[in-house]
Amino acid sequence: MATMQDVATLARVSLSTVSYAINNTRPISAATRERIEQAMAELNFRPNAIARSLASRRSRIVALTFPGIENSLGSTVMEFVTSAAEAARDRGYHLVVWPYAPSQADEMREMSRDGLADGVIVMEVRTDDPRVRMLDDAGIPLTMIGRADDSNDSRCVDIDFDATTEDAVAHLTELGHRGIALLNHSAESRDNGYGPTLRAHRGFEAAMLRRGLTPRTVWCDESPAAGRIAIAELLETDPDLTALVAMNENAVIGAVSRLTSRGISVPQDFSVVSIVSSPMVAEMAEPPLTTLHSPGAELGRLGVLSLLDQLDGHHPVGGPVLLACRWEAGQSTAPVSPERIRHR
Repeated sequence: MATMQDVATLARVSLSTVSYAINNTRPISAATRERIEQAMAELNFRPNAIARSLASRRSRIVALTFPGIENSLGSTVMEFVTSAAEAARDRGYHLVVWPYAPSQADEMREMSRDGLADGVIVMEVRTDDPRVRMLDDAGIPLTMIGRADDSNDSRCVDIDFDATTEDAVAHLTELGHRGIALLNHSAESRDNGYGPTLRAHRGFEAAMLRRGLTPRTVWCDESPAAGRIAIAELLETDPDLTALVAMNENAVIGAVSRLTSRGISVPQDFSVVSIVSSPMVAEMAEPPLTTLHSPGAELGRLGVLSLLDQLDGHHPVGGPVLLACRWEAGQSTAPVSPERIRHR
């Protein structure tokens, strides 16, 4: 098995120069680096990951905090995790998942103090999130997927919820719908200050009020069963309802199922737009849902790159990065039926 000394001998450089090239701890000329890389390839030499970490004082690991116990790993989250792992690997890092909720900030502090990760990507960000406060107090580099508040923290990468809810409401009102409700995440997530729940609610209300319409939000747990109950209650209390904007991809499947079982045809009698979701979820419904596709893969990539740039001494500037959701045409929206208009 080849050693670093073998590489140094073949490349005609000192052992310390090989170490500098591997760990990027000191600048070396392009020509010298090329000789070292050619020698490594010829000898099939692979640097030991532990040795590299010790030399550079980095673990080459970044942690992704996701409170998996409290929330399920839906398809949109998996898009994010997969993309984040690929972006980290491309820069020579490994991604690990830390299942810490905001209530477990103290436990996360102990992991961080042990130097098990060079930096942390915080998901499921709450308002005044204690994990963010703890990491900042400890001086640990971080990126937030979401926003802890409405400040201009440049370490944040998030969905543009105002634009997303505006696009959904605009689409439905252009089809003639006036009775539109928002199927949001749970009341618990609202009360815990979960950013996407709050921003979707505020964005939907603003989009409806701009058009002189009455907004209605229903808070729903993350399951098809909860979605079936929620839509049944909505129809009982608001018989003029003709459309739904769904922010809850687990519940919307049950909602569409209950509409069908009650003889309400989608989209002929009732329209549904699923926002911050994925085409995979859209295909689970019958008919396939019109969707505003969450930019999960891009969020994951940008979140990792922002963190790794900080580790290299380049701090982000200019405020949070907000990404729009992308329209994915489905079969769940149509003009409001003339019969529903006559009976208003």
